[in-house]
Amino acid sequence: MNQTIYHITLPERWQEARAAGEYAADSLLSEGFIHCSTVAQVARSLNRFYRGVSGVLLLAIDPALLRSELKYEPAHGELFPHIYGRLNLDAVTGVEPLKPDADGAYQYPA
Repeated sequence: MNQTIYHITLPERWQEARAAGEYAADSLLSEGFIHCSTVAQVARSLNRFYRGVSGVLLLAIDPALLRSELKYEPAHGELFPHIYGRLNLDAVTGVEPLKPDADGAYQYPA
């Protein structure tokens, strides 16, 4: 699988990553990997973990450019992409700010 994968983060975390030259989500320390989603999983992930939170960023990631290992693993009855290691910033091909609707829910793609 070499389709674009996505990671949801907050602006301050992305700013820290840009300053550090690489990105490491909290889950990398606590679970050993960075949670990601396929395009079809983005809206569910947004609404599961970020419902009502405004100002989140969606990082588009090219798996072919990753330096860390990528595994698709089962969670919630489907396979999710997980990055086992730090995310090198040159694998990030886009950064999209997202806003929830009036009810706090996200629609993606809009």
